[in-house]
Amino acid sequence: MATIFRRLKAIGAGLTLALLAGVMTAPLATGAHAETITVASTTSTENSGLFKFLLPAFEKDTGVQVKVIAVGTGQALDIGRRGDADVLFVHDPAAEQKFVDEGYGIDHQRVMYNDFIIVGPKSDPAKVRGDRDVIDALRKIAAADQPFASRGDRSGTHMAELRYWKEAGIDVTAARGKWYKETGSGMGPTLNTASGMNAYSLTDRGTWLSFKNRGELEILVEGDQRLFNQYGVMLVNPARHPQVKVQAGRSFMNWLVSPKGQQTIADYQVNGQQLFFPNAEK
Repeated sequence: MATIFRRLKAIGAGLTLALLAGVMTAPLATGAHAETITVASTTSTENSGLFKFLLPAFEKDTGVQVKVIAVGTGQALDIGRRGDADVLFVHDPAAEQKFVDEGYGIDHQRVMYNDFIIVGPKSDPAKVRGDRDVIDALRKIAAADQPFASRGDRSGTHMAELRYWKEAGIDVTAARGKWYKETGSGMGPTLNTASGMNAYSLTDRGTWLSFKNRGELEILVEGDQRLFNQYGVMLVNPARHPQVKVQAGRSFMNWLVSPKGQQTIADYQVNGQQLFFPNAEK
């Protein structure tokens, strides 16, 4: 009887160890992939296809999953102010710095850049083709009363466009509903509107290179230094929003500015053309 009891005890111990081993290993196998961060980002990183190329490499390296909210930069910053994201990946340096100065963001870093361009119909009724001065080109478009499709969504692209109009001395508020059309939407839908109207529009080059429905549109104005388009990343301040996933959020940011992340950004191409150029500080 004692022998049978000892055998049962040994079998029970073995089963207990096996069960414990299963409990310990199974969650670790899935837990490495369980943490998800929310990244509020500009639509250009989504519309250009960059995230579809970038995120699988990051997730493979770290096990952290990324949920992207693709909106205009202004909306992304509002999401950060509410604490509804962990990381912001946007492209309006002045607004980003204000966000940090107000105490909403920390660890602000530059990541990459490309440039803005003006696209328009091949017939180019405003005669801006080849103009390397964006301010001069906008004055010509306004003087010719030619349709211009604006995002009108407080995005980084929209805010840059408004700065150019202001420098050109053009009051686009007075032109709304006439030759100046605001879509209130992302870059892709705005380019669709421009294509349908044969209108001019300001776009980031990355979205343009990925855009399929070009119709009669082509690049008409490029090369002005004022068209430089810088992207930055930052963590939403956990001192304001304790729910921010600091460690996982920083792992995403650190990966983006690491040699591996920077090379992955540089490797992304559409039709043989590089869309974004890494420039994280060494």
